[in-house]
Amino acid sequence: MARFTVPDMTCGGCVKAITGAVQKLDPKATVKTDLETHLVEIDSTQPAAALMDAIDAAGFTPKAA
Repeated sequence: MARFTVPDMTCGGCVKAITGAVQKLDPKATVKTDLETHLVEIDSTQPAAALMDAIDAAGFTPKAA
C-alpha cells in the first residue's frame, strides 16, 4: 500500500482526477482518499514512485506519507 499526502487535493474533482490518473497506470488499483487530511492510499502492484509520477502528471503535488 502506497500512502501520499496531496496538499492541493481540495475537492471531489481532484479526487476523480487523481483516481483516474492512478487507474490509467494500473486499472486494478484501489484508491482511497480523505479530503480532510489530504491523504491518498493506493493498493497497486505498481511501485510507489510510478504512482507518485502519475499523480504529479495529473497536476498535483504528492508527498510520501
